[in-house]
Amino acid sequence: MKIAISGASGLIGSHLVIALRDHDHEVLTLVRREPRQPGEIRWDPAGGQLDPADLAGVDAVINLSGAGIGDKRWTDAYKQTVLGSRLDSTRLLANTIAQLDPKPTVFLSGSAIGFYGDPGDTAVDESAPAGSGFLADVVVQWEQAASGAVEAGIRTAYLRTGLVLSGAGGMLAQQLLLYKAGLGGPLGNGKQWWSWVSLADEVCAIEHLLTADVSGPVNLTGPEPVRQKDFAAALGHELHRPALLPAPGFALKAIVGEFATEGILHGQRVTPAVLESSGYAFQHPTLERALAAALS
Repeated sequence: MKIAISGASGLIGSHLVIALRDHDHEVLTLVRREPRQPGEIRWDPAGGQLDPADLAGVDAVINLSGAGIGDKRWTDAYKQTVLGSRLDSTRLLANTIAQLDPKPTVFLSGSAIGFYGDPGDTAVDESAPAGSGFLADVVVQWEQAASGAVEAGIRTAYLRTGLVLSGAGGMLAQQLLLYKAGLGGPLGNGKQWWSWVSLADEVCAIEHLLTADVSGPVNLTGPEPVRQKDFAAALGHELHRPALLPAPGFALKAIVGEFATEGILHGQRVTPAVLESSGYAFQHPTLERALAAALS
């Protein structure tokens, strides 16, 4: 397949590009700077600039663009950056590929399990309604921004991704120094549910969805979500370090602000119903195996 990817330099995107090329796909990457090598396409999501001719002949488009949710403190300005970066990129890609003839067969657009808000102990799959809060509002608008592709008849799936486990980036990597120093432990009361997925399964699931007959929301999470205190214990065990020092919620809020509430102290007990029913088999179905792979 000929596949165009935005967000190709990120944690997920960079590994996905390698995997797709290893499987003999032709991969085009969208970049905001001047192209430096074959296969790069310049675009400007904020400025609405993307030449449809550069995407001529693509079979699939994968959209992984967006400012990092937890990269900076949530000021009003940064919250607008988080939202705007997702809407601009998704809308531009969806509307551009809708003009193509022939059109791509599939559009896989980034999303997040923040859609569900904080449902407490209730397990949720793709049939659950949107929750409340900033992240839920972002995801609702993010998915709606892909409507141009849907209306053009392009099979469109929303990649509702959970906590991606990798020692090279993301929330897990940010915690490693504390854990290795023996300072890890539950965050808040530790009762919130964390829905995780190994980086390998995230990448393989996206590749699987290129050809699986699936559209609409797809939860990219492992089959066994855990409470955060159990996540902390499993990580400590994997690192052979104690994980007994709790980080009080008020301290987390003082350090990272509003993100602490929605991104750390709240959680979702998400099940990957659509992904499993489509025939996907997890490489790392348990947290222990996912952590071992992430830290190897």
